[in-house]
Amino acid sequence: MAGSAVQGNQITEGVIWKQILIFFFPILFGTFFQQLYNTADAMIVGRFVGKEALAAVGGTTGTLINLLIGFFVGLSSGATVIISQFYGANNGARVHDAVHTAIAFSIAGGAVLTVAGILISRFALEAMKTPADVMDHALVYIRVYFAGTIANLIYNIGSSILRAIGDSRRPLYYLIACCFANIILDVVFVVFFKLGVLGVALGTVLSQVLSAALVLRTLMKTDDVYKLTWKDVRMDGLMLKRMVQIGFPAGLQSVMYTVSNIIVQTGVNTLGTDAAAAWATYGKVDGLFWMMISALGISATTFVGQNYGAGKKERVHRGVGVCVGLGIIMTLIMCAALYFGGYYLIVLFTGDQAVRGLCMELLHFMVPTFVTYLAIEILSGALRGVGDCWIPMLITGIGVCGIRVIWILLALPVKPNIITAAFCYPLTWVITSVAFVIYYRWFSKLKGGRNKWRKANI
Repeated sequence: MAGSAVQGNQITEGVIWKQILIFFFPILFGTFFQQLYNTADAMIVGRFVGKEALAAVGGTTGTLINLLIGFFVGLSSGATVIISQFYGANNGARVHDAVHTAIAFSIAGGAVLTVAGILISRFALEAMKTPADVMDHALVYIRVYFAGTIANLIYNIGSSILRAIGDSRRPLYYLIACCFANIILDVVFVVFFKLGVLGVALGTVLSQVLSAALVLRTLMKTDDVYKLTWKDVRMDGLMLKRMVQIGFPAGLQSVMYTVSNIIVQTGVNTLGTDAAAAWATYGKVDGLFWMMISALGISATTFVGQNYGAGKKERVHRGVGVCVGLGIIMTLIMCAALYFGGYYLIVLFTGDQAVRGLCMELLHFMVPTFVTYLAIEILSGALRGVGDCWIPMLITGIGVCGIRVIWILLALPVKPNIITAAFCYPLTWVITSVAFVIYYRWFSKLKGGRNKWRKANI
């Protein structure tokens, strides 16, 4: 099985814009349900428990969770890149090795994160200046959440494996099922059993266990080269090294993003509970944009990875151009929808008028700036597909994270309001987008002219 031929692959052969959209839409709907999955917790506690619980579930804990989980998911993106390249190059044996190494790594990484997350949670929440009336809620939620980390990481890496070989539909189906399971469990535990934040955390973890079981079942039942056989689950040293070489910059980039967001969150927390709740609520509303642009970035990574593995340079460049064009059109539509209709989403999360007012300020300030982020997501996704990760990580670290931290430390104390905190985002997006365009066009592995591509280059 490990050395059998890869099945027919339209990503390296079909009409480019059609193949990108065919792959994109299931990811888009999947990220929508992922957002709904995460949003259900915030919506239910915001309505049935209170704004303190909303601030705990939607804001501070989410940022801290992203710090640890995001590092692993970024690290494991090396597996996604390698699998997509080997799959595009019809190298079934190496796909097999990569899949089993990735699964073993997710189990080991999940165990480490479970222990680390539970042990450091109180210290981290205190360091982020979590408001006193939010602390107990946040601590309960985050400790229960980290107890389910292994299932979370197995689902993420399993879905990434499926997307790497061009299957974006089944991860969507499983996410839909788990999303509805999470909502039902949240309602049962919070509304009927009155468990508050604990109920929301339990619902989330149980849903993650279900999602992990579904994706593992798919990997075990397939007849393709990515079939999962438990007796083969182990870390191949060479394969793990290659995954880490590609994935570590992405993991470090995720950490830098999250650390900068933690500093922003800490600054927002100093503005009071209303501001913290508004920030958390806005973060759920603008998630509609992030799910769209994230899906496009994932599509770019898989498309570029497989075509790079197949040695099709011109097709790679045309695919990146198509992604940019699609991104501009979709962003303009999304911005108009959120700017004029965002209020109707905000009222779903909170009935507090002060929180709603702050949310609307954020929404009307931030939404028109979304287009400045496009180049970062699409070009970094394309570069990730060829394993070009270190320079993009440095560009992001300096252009986004470094400047963002400086702004919060210097500007927010001078003018302490929520818009001052938010301004660091479009400021850093513009700077970093310009840097990405320059690097992609003239210095990266995907620059025109001098690089010779061949299937052996992976």
